[in-house]
Amino acid sequence: MTRTPRPISARVRILGAILAVASVGLAIVGSVTFLMQRESVLTDVDARLKAQVASLQTVIGDSGAQPGDTSGTPTATEDLRIEDYRSVSEFLHAAVARLVPGRNEASLAIVDGTARYRPETLSGFDISGDQQLIDRAIAETERQGTTVLGTAVTSEGTFRYIAIPVSMEGDPQTGVYLRAVDLEAELAAVTAAITTYWIAAVAVLAATGVVGWFVMGRLLSPIRQIRETADAITISDLSTRLTAQGNDDISDLTRTVNSMLDRLEGSVDVQRQLLDDVRHELKTPITIVRGHLEMMDPNDAEDVENTRDIGIAELDRMTRLVEDIDLLAAAEGDQFDMTDVDLAALTARVGELVAVIPGHSWTVERQGEGTVPADQDRLLQAWLQLADNAAKYTPEGSPIEIGSAFVDDTARLWVRDHGAGIPPALRHRIFRRFDRAHGKRSVGGSGLGLAIVDAITKAHGGHCAVTDTPGGGATFTIHLPLPTSELPAPVRAGDVVLQREAAG
Repeated sequence: MTRTPRPISARVRILGAILAVASVGLAIVGSVTFLMQRESVLTDVDARLKAQVASLQTVIGDSGAQPGDTSGTPTATEDLRIEDYRSVSEFLHAAVARLVPGRNEASLAIVDGTARYRPETLSGFDISGDQQLIDRAIAETERQGTTVLGTAVTSEGTFRYIAIPVSMEGDPQTGVYLRAVDLEAELAAVTAAITTYWIAAVAVLAATGVVGWFVMGRLLSPIRQIRETADAITISDLSTRLTAQGNDDISDLTRTVNSMLDRLEGSVDVQRQLLDDVRHELKTPITIVRGHLEMMDPNDAEDVENTRDIGIAELDRMTRLVEDIDLLAAAEGDQFDMTDVDLAALTARVGELVAVIPGHSWTVERQGEGTVPADQDRLLQAWLQLADNAAKYTPEGSPIEIGSAFVDDTARLWVRDHGAGIPPALRHRIFRRFDRAHGKRSVGGSGLGLAIVDAITKAHGGHCAVTDTPGGGATFTIHLPLPTSELPAPVRAGDVVLQREAAG
């Protein structure tokens, strides 16, 4: 069985990427800083070597010697002239004695390949015992025949040196004046600084890792909660919600997901209720048809005819139910064709259509003058549905008024009857599917009429309200919002959820 590798968490990936970039950046900065400081030290060492022996080079007249800064040359060398001495050995002895080495410096006079003289002062260090350095200086000066500036790595350390060959006419001896600087000592400050830098860099990376781990965990916790919540949600239980924390963009995602889950749970609940209601509504006609078929006497023509009529009537009722369900689904899911609808013309049209509904006297009470953005066909359908509902549930012969008006920033379309009215405690139920205020099943219809009206009204951004009619009865009013000249401010999904929670 192949084992699926465990995925690397986003927390680790993000933190790893941040630490990797920070490490590369710190490494580049540290390396460049070290190289620049090291080069500065080496340049200073070379300048010091050249400055210390510049006068000696000038006196000897070495054409191959490179000129240096003479600002640091001891004044004692002004009397250091080779013609004043009887031999190379005496000259080098005087040179070593007068050119005192500084800190981390050493000088040595070499005569005929042997280290002869070294400074007697306490400053500097001794290189007379470093045969590797001496041999290299002698070999380089003999090979090039001129002043040599170089770097030597020996068992004693790493040195930057300058070797000046010295000779005198009439003296068979050959000499070399050797001046060396301990690079390890000179670079000690740079090495200490870069070591301190790396310790600080590691500490910063460690602190970044620790802080970043907790910060990433805090910022990404909504995503982890989303995963855990998604794993916990089932079709039978959609009640699990995320805990909203913080006010950043990722935290706002939890509110958006909660809002989505609320809509999903509401949709599933509606579908369940629809299935339950459809099952309940279909059970009655099916039971009736089945019972009459079972009790029917096939040899009795009149009984067969009655059973047939009953079956057709119940099938017609089921057909109307299916058609109303389809109409409700269309009202909830269709894209409406919004145009500017003349409210006065629409009111007159509704007045013409309801006038043919028998059993009641219809009156157009008022016509609103102006336009409203709406889908004219759907709005006409909702208004006629209210009129049909009023005709069914009010006593025959009672008057019914329709009308429209513009009030404040809304357009209102109403149907006013004079029947028994609807108790306030039941008004929240009547717009549900298959729900009736008084539970009357004797009245024709599927119980979806007001649900269709509610769906169409909400699709227009409005709502439908029920109020008492003066003198008795109920007034159904469709409230439609009118467009304003000001553009709405952008609203985040999380703010909408908070507003709903506050309103609840």
